[in-house]
This record gives sequence, C-alpha cells and structure tokens, in this order.
Amino acid sequence: MEYSIQELSRLSGVTTRALRWYDQIGLLKPSRVAESGYRYYGGAEVDRLQDILYYRALGVELARIKECLDDPFFDRLAALKDHLVSLELERERLEKLIRSVKDTIGAEERKEFMSDEQKFEAFKQRTVTHNEEVYGAEIRAQYGDAEMDEANAAVLNLTQEQYREWTELGQELQSRLEEAVRAGISPESEAGGEITAIHRRWLTITGNQYDPAKHRGIAELYVLDERFTAYYDKQVSGCARFLRDAVAHWVK
Repeated sequence: MEYSIQELSRLSGVTTRALRWYDQIGLLKPSRVAESGYRYYGGAEVDRLQDILYYRALGVELARIKECLDDPFFDRLAALKDHLVSLELERERLEKLIRSVKDTIGAEERKEFMSDEQKFEAFKQRTVTHNEEVYGAEIRAQYGDAEMDEANAAVLNLTQEQYREWTELGQELQSRLEEAVRAGISPESEAGGEITAIHRRWLTITGNQYDPAKHRGIAELYVLDERFTAYYDKQVSGCARFLRDAVAHWVK
C-alpha cells in the first residue's frame, strides 16, 4: 500500500511539515516522488516512521535515531524489544508516581495523617520525575536508556537514611562551592580536593560503582550545559566552573 504525504500524516499524527523535514535531513525518504513533486511512502517507510516515533517517545535526538536506523546491523526486532522494556519501566515509574500523588491527595482531602515513609516515597518520585523531565532526553541520547533507568532506580531504592545523607551532601557541596568561590580559593587547593570528595560521595551514595572518567565527564557537563551551570551558579557565579576544575585536577 502507498500513502501520500497527507495520508501518512493523518495515519501517524506526524505533521506534513515534520515529514518534509525528515526527508530533508535524510531521516525518512519517500519511496518515490511524482513528477508533480508529491511524495509517496510505502510499507518500508511506514515501518521506519514507526521506529522513529518509538525512539522519539524515549527522548532520543533525531541525529542519533538516523545513526541507529541507518546502521547496516540495525536489528528492528531487538530494538522493538528494547523499546518495550523501556516503556514498561516508564509505565512502572508513572504508576508509582500516580499512586503516590493519589495517596497524598487522599490524605489531604480526608485530613488524614500521612506517614513519613509515604512522604519519603513521594519525595523520591518527585526527584526522579524532575530529573527525567529536565535532563532525561540528553542523558538517554548520550549514555543510553539503561544508564538513565539505573540512575532513576538507584534514587527510588534509597533508604530514608541514604536519602537524607544524599540531600545533605548536595546542600553541603553547594555551600562549600559558594564559600570557595567567594574566597577566591583555587580549585587545586586542599579545599578543592575536599569538595571533589564530597561530590564523589554524592555521586556514589546510590550504590553506583565509581568511575573516574565518568566523574570527570559529569563535572564537565556542569559547564557545557547551561541548566547545570544555572543550578550551581544560582547564588554565586563560578561554582559550576570551580567544581569542574577541581574534579579535573583531583580525579586522576
């Protein structure tokens, strides 16, 4: 069966403008272009568009999607199975978040006491949801779905004591950074080494195995990504760069 660009747009929910853009960047070429200039798409193109939409739903960038689909070793069945696993994990995360929010709403409406354990679960879910919304797409595109899913699971599996320490470490890190920048201390100083150690502990408290290269890469992101920079520099400008420089010096 063959579809015109308008028909494919109605079928898939993708605008004709987006389909033309996909053609322009080589992501989805029509099976043929008539003398009139109209684009037509066959079964193979429909399958490829479906794959594109699956990847897009997971936050993968278009350039990365093109790399995957153009790979001569691309295994569509294996990719679909991976998509299914990711979607099921996302469904599980959303279901937990929905339950947590419903419990909170119910407790508020009935003026009931909500246990610290229930509040704690809600806090963790909020943290994961925020990180996924703000940074999820980039992390999944750069490091893969497994990396982000494991990071989310690590937060959700924290005990109350671990979560408290994780939060306090984050606050201590921010405070020490601001003090160091205000005082004009060098990232290569002893204070810079202590800040690097705090950051390492903050990264690994969730149980992640320590990786020096990844530590340096994460610190580099704090300068490259304006959202991370804005977070660390919200009170004192230069904190993100100080942390990057301290990690680069102390982590070998």
